[in-house]
Amino acid sequence: MDELIASPKSMKKIILRGIRKNLLELGSATKLELSNLLEVSLPTISKFLSRMEEEGEIRLVGLDESSGGRRAKRYTYTPEFALGLAIFLEKSETNYTVFNCIGEIKAQGKAPSVLVDDGIHSLTTFIEKLMTTYPKISSIAIGVPGSVENGKIFYIPGYEQFQHFDLKAYYEEHFSVPVIVENDMNAAVLGYHNTRGMKDKQSLIYLYSGQNGPGAGIMINGDVVRGSTFFSGEVSFVPMYDNQNFRQALENGSDSKKMIKEEYELDAISRLIASFVAIINPHTIIFCNNEMDKLSLDKVAISCTKYIPSEHLPKLTASNWEQDYLDGLQSLGLDLILNGTTT
Repeated sequence: MDELIASPKSMKKIILRGIRKNLLELGSATKLELSNLLEVSLPTISKFLSRMEEEGEIRLVGLDESSGGRRAKRYTYTPEFALGLAIFLEKSETNYTVFNCIGEIKAQGKAPSVLVDDGIHSLTTFIEKLMTTYPKISSIAIGVPGSVENGKIFYIPGYEQFQHFDLKAYYEEHFSVPVIVENDMNAAVLGYHNTRGMKDKQSLIYLYSGQNGPGAGIMINGDVVRGSTFFSGEVSFVPMYDNQNFRQALENGSDSKKMIKEEYELDAISRLIASFVAIINPHTIIFCNNEMDKLSLDKVAISCTKYIPSEHLPKLTASNWEQDYLDGLQSLGLDLILNGTTT
């Protein structure tokens, strides 16, 4: 059982994360409230809060009403103590958001794509400029149109300069802040789930064709599924018909990106949905609102009934993919901040 006993260093990290998380979620708290919530002794909580207050991570916001004894000090988290950078790479452009610990956007914008330039050098220069402008950036979350295993990109067709590149390790060494690298669709389904306050354990599929071919973000019972080799969601390879996979059936010889309306596109999507329903039986399937309008969603719903009983059809909806993507990366970046590196 010895391996289950946390080391002093890991216990410190757990307590700090708990304090940060509760202060951010509650808005403010007293030492006693934090002690009860975290099941940590009052002297220990006091020691941590004193250190955090000294470093400006938390601040005193007032004293509670007295219940007969000394009035309890109430603390809040300093939103600007640490900032996060969320950035995602697409063929046509690079999108980014700089945010504080309570999710307020400090900067957001687009820049020319680094994927088609010299890759790492352009991306590094871009991030360096942002970190010079916002020196409080304490975490970086990067989204890529490819498969990622623990920060290493191993399948990113068309962008050979990033193939088998450990982006996480490279940037953690270069910038000395924690970094997370995530597949685009995994981040999008996470962002969709989190921003809608889905407290229950929903199962969601996020489908998007985009600039780099079709992909899916898969969430089962509230958890993003990455798979045993981090290859889940690569739906391009799903066999369809006439010796075609899903990407071939969807594109039908055309690679022009547009609103999905053609019968062959809708049928390919309906077959893919039927496969997901039969295997996962999700609550909702989400599409990008730049690809699917209400009429196309209705047609897909009707087409699906050729393959699965209508009572098992999930909710079909469309959303802003770019915003969901950034929201997902932002939540991953905030998680890195909660884990902390400075205290």
